[in-house]
Amino acid sequence: MVENVMTPELLWKLGRITPLGISKDEKNVVYKVTTPSIKENKFDTTFYTLPINGGNPSEIKDTAAVLKDKTISPDGSFIFYNEEVKVEKVHGKDFYPELEKSDVQIYDGLNYRHWDTWNEGKYNHVFYKENKEGAVAIDILKGENFDSPQKPFGGNEDYIWSPDSKCILYVCKKKAGTEYALSTNTNIFEYNLETGKTINRTEENLGCDSAPQFSPTGNLTWLQMKRDGYEADKNDLIVSFKGLKMNLTANWDGTVNNFMWSGDGKKIFFVAPVDGTKQLFEVNFPRLTDPEVAEAINVHQITTGEFDVNDLVGFSGDTIIVTRTDINHAAEIFSYNLKKNIWKQLSNVNTATYTSLALSKIERRYVTTTDGKKMLVWVILPPNFDASKKYPTLLYCQGGPQSPLTQFIHIDGIYS
Repeated sequence: MVENVMTPELLWKLGRITPLGISKDEKNVVYKVTTPSIKENKFDTTFYTLPINGGNPSEIKDTAAVLKDKTISPDGSFIFYNEEVKVEKVHGKDFYPELEKSDVQIYDGLNYRHWDTWNEGKYNHVFYKENKEGAVAIDILKGENFDSPQKPFGGNEDYIWSPDSKCILYVCKKKAGTEYALSTNTNIFEYNLETGKTINRTEENLGCDSAPQFSPTGNLTWLQMKRDGYEADKNDLIVSFKGLKMNLTANWDGTVNNFMWSGDGKKIFFVAPVDGTKQLFEVNFPRLTDPEVAEAINVHQITTGEFDVNDLVGFSGDTIIVTRTDINHAAEIFSYNLKKNIWKQLSNVNTATYTSLALSKIERRYVTTTDGKKMLVWVILPPNFDASKKYPTLLYCQGGPQSPLTQFIHIDGIYS
């Protein structure tokens, strides 16, 4: 019997791994490891490269030297970035400058607070400028009380360059007040650098449009929910091709979390929840032989197992690089050979810690619901479980319904 078990103190010592991408020479995975320091009340971050085929990590100081710079337009002419700007008056001194010591905040409607964060009249905006010293930055949402990247979870994935470097596409919910609070209708907007004009690329869809990407052949691709106000709607994969908007997952009973195009533009790989886990799927991009006729679209599940696939990092030949976790283990970087169906663990940020611990046994069980359906539940037995003894039981009900309870581990507090 292994005596050591996971404790809250040990949980806080685990490294949190975040993949940053594939190196310019396509030989390494670039990632960062963040470790909390309880004594210092802060997080320490270290950056590494790791050979795609396996090997020892090397610490680096400058990720820009090894990663492709996505702030730079494809033709190298421009740089874009985001920053928060003050748009609305909120604080007392905004209205009454003479009351400079006032700490009052004045609101006449929603959205004045989200969770633990007050709306202080500041909004995320996307800026661009010429890629030369002394260039003046232009705010493409100047004066608008809207966010891009979206709050609270949006990042630099919310805005991208067009392949010809002439436009910036960005995700935004252009609503304010109560309408903003009740709606999920984000859209993908296209800002033309030459004209300064903006068009809505997804105006006809009333639900959430997000995660824009261009395929290797230049087709805009994104995730789409149909219904406004419904955060847990099905997320479909949409491709714009020669004026047609093709829903590649319309006839598939599942929801897409995130996706990535294959290098040849023939397939899209994506992550989706299934049977209490998150697995890797693929869907072909049909070749249109006639404007009205498309090849059959086929969604295929690639991986199975009691784990969650999370981040899609990149490709190396027949191998896809991802992060993977399960209820007993924090995320690590793995490779998966798409032809041989073989997993290989690349990073070992927390391996030494886990090998010295007694881990929980996980059991999959199905419960018959009141409407006659089968509901999956996970039974997590304590380390060194003895069936002859009685144990206290904790019932965890997943909130939402934005997300299912899968094999994720929450290393900032509890096992879920």
